[in-house]
Amino acid sequence: MRKYWIVFLFLGYVGFSQLKVVKGKTDYPFWINVPEKEEAQPLLIFLHGKSLSGTDINRVRRYGVLYAMDRGKTIPAIVVAPQLASGSWNPDKVLEVLEYVKANYKVDTKRIYVCGMSLGGYGTMHFAGKYPEKITAAVEICGGGNTADGCRLATIPTWLIHGDKDFIVKMSESEKVYDAIKACNPDADTQFTVIKDGNHGNVERQFHQDAIYDWLFSKVKN
Repeated sequence: MRKYWIVFLFLGYVGFSQLKVVKGKTDYPFWINVPEKEEAQPLLIFLHGKSLSGTDINRVRRYGVLYAMDRGKTIPAIVVAPQLASGSWNPDKVLEVLEYVKANYKVDTKRIYVCGMSLGGYGTMHFAGKYPEKITAAVEICGGGNTADGCRLATIPTWLIHGDKDFIVKMSESEKVYDAIKACNPDADTQFTVIKDGNHGNVERQFHQDAIYDWLFSKVKN
């Protein structure tokens, strides 16, 4: 009996997921998880870093939002995680994924969020900077962005997070985007958090904690 109980717990931990892959509908294939609810739901898009790029979409579950979900994290939203084959994230192709999901699932259009780590952090800021009207709020972790997007980013809530021991992407990459936002609008709803002793890898733990999700889902677009 004990052996079967262990197997059951294991399956409950890594299986029975509502995650599924959508391919051939948009330029980026993507994972999607839709909670079983009748009403329109918030949408969270996660953009991965360079190490998860490629053509094996299972790689996208190695860290970040999907990895946190696989380890038991419950996220009260439709979760979408596209995969980048190579290069950098294209905001137009991210928008294509967003529009497809909006057209085919019950999305609360006042509550659309994007987050990303490393290269995905850059992708998050590039997407939010080009299409701020499409999303409600954004979280960037150990990435950066274009300072020229500061005024557009200032129109939506943003949270930038970076470790002070990150030697892969320097903390100044996030800091200069934050400064550009504040330079455009000192009252912008933006914050910059420095993770003490955070390096380029261990800041991933932010996806396993409540803070970024509580902050994101508290934002509602007028």
